[in-house]
Parts: sequence; C-alpha cells; structure tokens
Amino acid sequence: MKRVALAGALLVASAVLTSVPANAANGHVGVRETVCAQDLELRVAPGGARMGTLHKPQTFLVKEIHGEWAWGFAYGDINHDGWVQDGWFC
Repeated sequence: MKRVALAGALLVASAVLTSVPANAANGHVGVRETVCAQDLELRVAPGGARMGTLHKPQTFLVKEIHGEWAWGFAYGDINHDGWVQDGWFC
C-alpha cells in the first residue's frame, strides 16, 4: 500500500514540475515582464473570476506581489489591471 501511495505522489509531483516552463520565473515589482506561459489567465482577484487571457509573449507590468499572485497591468489584447498567477514570466 505504501508503494502505491509513493508512486501516486511521485506522479503528481512530476506533473506539477512539468507544467511550468523550464525558463519560467517569478515577476518583479516595477518590471514589465514577458509572459512565458502559452496562456495566462487575468483575474479580478487571486483565484477569482477570469477576465481575459494573456498569451506568450504578451507583457504584464507587475505592480504588487502577494504570495503566489501578481497584481498589475496586462498589455496586449486586454489592456487592463488584474491578477495573474506569479511564476509564469520569462
């Protein structure tokens, strides 16, 4: 039973690690970052409703960082302030 649990945990961990591009990085306050993810959802609040999608290589000006979320201005098709998950910038 322990082997099955360990195998499952390793499978989940590898899926999480492979979902982040190898060259992805956290954002920096005051920097207009390039989106490295294929699609990055802009949200009204951290984990909140989606208000648009940034596409690689559109840019996002990071104004604040709170935990795993970055607040700022989404350039490109959206041109609006909102929240994105941090860690998806080149």
